[in-house]
Amino acid sequence: MLKARLVTDKDMRKAAVDNRLYSSFIEHLGRAVYSGIYEPGHPEADENGFRRDVIDLIRELKVPVVRYPGGNFVSCYRWEDGVGPRERRPMRLDAAWRTLESNAFGLDEAALWAKTAGTDLMMAVNLGTRGLQDAVNLLEYCNIDAPSKYAAMRKENGHSDPYGIKLWCLGNEMDGTWQTGHKTPQEYARIAAETGRAMKRIDPSIELVACGSSGSSMRTFPEWERIVLTEAYDTVDYISMHQYYDNYDGDTSSFLASNVDLDRFIRSVITAADYAKAVTRSSKTIGISLDEWNVWYHVRREDEKAMEDMPWTEAPPLCEEIYNTEDALVVGCMLITMLRHAERVRIACMAQLVNVIAPIMTRRGGGAWRQTIFYPFLHSSLYGRGTVLEEAVSSPLYSCSKYGDVPYLESVAILSEDEEEVTIFAVNRSLDEDMELSVDLRGFGDCSLIEHIELRNDDLKAINTEEKENVRPIVRTDSSFTGGRGTIVLHPASWNTIRMKAR
Repeated sequence: MLKARLVTDKDMRKAAVDNRLYSSFIEHLGRAVYSGIYEPGHPEADENGFRRDVIDLIRELKVPVVRYPGGNFVSCYRWEDGVGPRERRPMRLDAAWRTLESNAFGLDEAALWAKTAGTDLMMAVNLGTRGLQDAVNLLEYCNIDAPSKYAAMRKENGHSDPYGIKLWCLGNEMDGTWQTGHKTPQEYARIAAETGRAMKRIDPSIELVACGSSGSSMRTFPEWERIVLTEAYDTVDYISMHQYYDNYDGDTSSFLASNVDLDRFIRSVITAADYAKAVTRSSKTIGISLDEWNVWYHVRREDEKAMEDMPWTEAPPLCEEIYNTEDALVVGCMLITMLRHAERVRIACMAQLVNVIAPIMTRRGGGAWRQTIFYPFLHSSLYGRGTVLEEAVSSPLYSCSKYGDVPYLESVAILSEDEEEVTIFAVNRSLDEDMELSVDLRGFGDCSLIEHIELRNDDLKAINTEEKENVRPIVRTDSSFTGGRGTIVLHPASWNTIRMKAR
């Protein structure tokens, strides 16, 4: 049996968790919107066409913010097409995903849906085919109460109160050659800085996210971050990160260590941001918005072929990843890494929320169900709000082909907002050995175990379906914890949520 040790204390406080770390993303891509969150005529649809069964699952996750409407989609999007009477809305070609967009669901519906689902919108502006003036017009439509053109347009469309959207993305993945209107770092830095300044003149209360590199493997990284932030540092509040992981080669030991790469990526972005802070002699610190992250590879190649072979269809089933046990473990490890960097990673959006690389799946006209990755996100969102604690951890290592020597134990400890609970999220990466984890919380007094929740399956390729949930959490009854110390066994390839009462 593997042996590991974890010690933390009430005075070892590292950073407060921004609840926006548990945000998500809805793009006009595939079935994320149509037959995902919006399906008029469905047995579960409300009077606005919003699927209530999906809203129930989203509320279960307690998602605070949803990024909208893209994604690559935003770089060709005309937001005016999605407001006002539906009979006047045009059908458009979406060059990003080579599909047809009916605009039956647009900004007005998104704002109402977000309110219904108990979340807020994080709005993205089109800096691909459009620019500063259109971004300012959109902001006026959403946030301003004045007798001005676009505020009056919102009211004429039946929405008297401003939407009050506080988070805004200045474009999407603008360094990517796949992005319509993609730009050099100098080109993007200039338009982002000028657009951001104009937007904050209209509404000084908003926060702005500048596009970072589209991934750690981009040739632009990290020079893109340096150039963009040096130009726009006074205007923006966050720099974005996007990162997806895959197991194309079937190397599960390396796949389960993907968050080692995420940790390096985050540290590099922090370094680039702090360089820009020094160069601009600013007193503020730029945060990170990891506003696209997930596992994505199961259907990616097939989707690329489908877009070429069958273009210009409405809401085709694209990017419908069916997640398995090992995917859930990787998602859990990524969440642990984000929490360990909570002092700088303030926002994170799992991409996406429904049907498209998502924790929630639906069948058109049918049911909605939880994918395997739903559960690490759920447990983190429920019990990972509060203050991240520094840990002293010892763990045996294993060697993997992509990342070298990696600890079997991945963990983070959180002190709850009311300071009455300590929660440890832990993954045992071993594929075949139990781990005896010795936990020392004596600094919190006479702690006692509330519950030990475990997610695992002997079959790492097991999936959940509409008919059967094969991978679901259980509450372990064989764990004990007394006097501030305890030993907890972590089963092989398992995600664990260990909740303790702090006395």
